[in-house]
Amino acid sequence: MTGAQDITSTSKSAVAIDKARAEGRAALIGYLPAGYPTVEDTIAAGIALARNGADLIEIGIPYSDPVMDGPVIQAATTEALANGFAVRQVFDVVAGITSQTDAAVLVMTYWNPVVRMGVDEFSRRLAEAGGAGLITPDLIPDEAAEWMEASDKYGLDRVFLVAPSSSTERMKRTVEASRGFVYAVSIMGVTGARSSVSSAAKGVVAAAKEAGAERVCVGLGVSNAEQVAEIAAYADGVIVGTALVSAIRDGGVDAVAKLTKDLSTGLTRK
Repeated sequence: MTGAQDITSTSKSAVAIDKARAEGRAALIGYLPAGYPTVEDTIAAGIALARNGADLIEIGIPYSDPVMDGPVIQAATTEALANGFAVRQVFDVVAGITSQTDAAVLVMTYWNPVVRMGVDEFSRRLAEAGGAGLITPDLIPDEAAEWMEASDKYGLDRVFLVAPSSSTERMKRTVEASRGFVYAVSIMGVTGARSSVSSAAKGVVAAAKEAGAERVCVGLGVSNAEQVAEIAAYADGVIVGTALVSAIRDGGVDAVAKLTKDLSTGLTRK
């Protein structure tokens, strides 16, 4: 693991979050499912995100059994798969966005598609596309030896998830294995926009920081600027997914741009 520390200094996610922090605000992280409604639309929406206030972009790989996704994201990924989306196209999406913007672009994926392609090949292709790293909701550090090796080799960020249920030991292990940031889920269960932000989020962030995390970003359920402001008060980044997917579904790329601009008004720390 000798190279891990050197890579941290060039972590695209860390650089983006630290830049936001230097500006006195939290980072905005926007999620889009790859291939929804089309690959071209995902690229255009990603560019719109970056140009309207998003610091990092998460591109989700559509999966046939998305255990963590709420109904809006599930419907979008199901449609993308029905339209013939193939895993390899995620690299086109990442390259399309990184070639036009400075945003750090991460891929969020269940682990099976990565294993099927080959962990080393997937990592190499992601790095070549300008990607920052992977967010892996169903991979735990104890089972990630191959990914740890490949991510060190290609200079990619490793974003693992922590939750209110994470034990002190699990939290410490996850924080140590992560690079770029730690992804804190504020509730156990599926994603989706909510009318209020779970109070558990603050506790998860505090526990992760106590375990040594330098950057903790909160996701699951954020849908408006007020909720962004609430989380920005204690987290390093705010992750928005379902609300953006609803925006592209109902109003296309223009709606994504408009919502992103609105969400970004909540980022500045009071």
